[in-house]
Amino acid sequence: MAPPDFNQESRRTNPPVYTLQEGAPVSDPSASLQVRTTYGGGGLGILADTQLIETLAHFPRERIPERVVHAKAAGAWGDFEVTEDLSDITDAKFLTGKGKKTPLLARISTTAGERGAADTVRDIRGWSMKLFTEEGNQDFVFNSLPVFFIRDPIKFPSVNRSHKRHPVTNIPDPDMFWDYHVNNQEGIHALMHLFGLRGIPASLRNINAFGVHTYKLGKQDGTFVYVKWHIKPEAGIKNLRADEALRLAGEAPDYHVKDLYDSIERGDYPTYTVNLQIMKPKEAEASGINIFDNTFTWPHEKYPLRPVGKITFNKNPTNYFQDIEQAAFSPSTMVPGIGPSADLMLQARMFSYPDAARYRLGPNYQQLPCNRPISQVYSPYQRDGPGRMDGNYGADPDYVRSSYTKLSHGSHELATHEQWVGKVTSASTDVTDKDFEQSRQLWHTMLKEDGGRENFLKNLCPHLGGASDAVIEEAVKMFARVDEGLGKDISQGIKNHKEGKSIV
Repeated sequence: MAPPDFNQESRRTNPPVYTLQEGAPVSDPSASLQVRTTYGGGGLGILADTQLIETLAHFPRERIPERVVHAKAAGAWGDFEVTEDLSDITDAKFLTGKGKKTPLLARISTTAGERGAADTVRDIRGWSMKLFTEEGNQDFVFNSLPVFFIRDPIKFPSVNRSHKRHPVTNIPDPDMFWDYHVNNQEGIHALMHLFGLRGIPASLRNINAFGVHTYKLGKQDGTFVYVKWHIKPEAGIKNLRADEALRLAGEAPDYHVKDLYDSIERGDYPTYTVNLQIMKPKEAEASGINIFDNTFTWPHEKYPLRPVGKITFNKNPTNYFQDIEQAAFSPSTMVPGIGPSADLMLQARMFSYPDAARYRLGPNYQQLPCNRPISQVYSPYQRDGPGRMDGNYGADPDYVRSSYTKLSHGSHELATHEQWVGKVTSASTDVTDKDFEQSRQLWHTMLKEDGGRENFLKNLCPHLGGASDAVIEEAVKMFARVDEGLGKDISQGIKNHKEGKSIV
């Protein structure tokens, strides 16, 4: 039974009876059993005071482990509406039928900071979203930048650690940050975006979300296409200048969380368009790019965006912990008609995310109300464990191929066209000049934008200037591979900054 609503009129005329967790009524929730002294003041508590012990014992257990990344977030309920039927390329039911609506839960976060960190820091934003479809849950775990820092999954802990706190000083460390990136230069494209105009969104109502990875949409007839997801704000993309973001970090560290909450409360519902880049398997073979490398984007002129739907956030959480902090999202959560590609980073995340949820929330985290599918779930070979909330399948056999229970079978696999050859080897990817091509294109685009060059240098130079001289030198060489003039601009900008002069 749901707890009573604080806003219900009935609470004033018929207030609830306060009870212990097992339901026993309590006369005074602020009192504890005591043996008082005869002269007033002080006393002795007694072990039989169930209310006091239960209250104190629960308090240090109120917190669950904080997310290692994406700890600070805003969240909202809403819906996804199909604006263009996709039955030509997928059997996923929530994507077919123009006008079809699917309820969703979203969580938008910073990446490196802890739960109490400021919202307006320069950082990738994570966009997690759970769609409660008739075929099960469909999760999207996207980022605000179109590319990522790495393509080798074994580097995932390292890149995140380098963006967090130094193990000795316990403060974010520019030297650690840049030392990592100069030695793992495949992240240059993401760095150019991060220190560009879009590194700090003005609000979560003005933020992009990208699938980053390559996914598949397919049908049971064996046909499929490769896709990249793009979510764009209908209110437009707006960003903060570094000085404005710094002021807000001190004055209103929860600025983005409050803005999203307030906008929904006043009925100004944030809306976003959902789009796809689509590539046929034969096109992938002739594209000249590695479509499974999440440090690269697909050229829009060759693979234009196809609008497919609209997202609306229209309801705030009724309780943040219950709805958002306990929410768990994973790119492995896919409905029939959607599938992964040969992207190594995507495959690693498909393991890592649910593994993190099992650690944070327990093995039955999918049964929490914020994660529970609206479709029927029957999985009797996964039962028991802490936090079990459903009927645990009663007397149904808990072993496969039982003669006592007949099961219908569905399909969740899409066709492939990749050819797997050779033996299993240990490998990591090398950085080549090709890794700098899209970064160079992005820099030339910035040069054409009003204030693009100036803003990039003002964003980058103070941060990089906090690193050691040796690391700065290597970082300047890295940016010079993007553009020789950029390397010189950064070197001069850091020199000016240290001398107290204008960076540009």
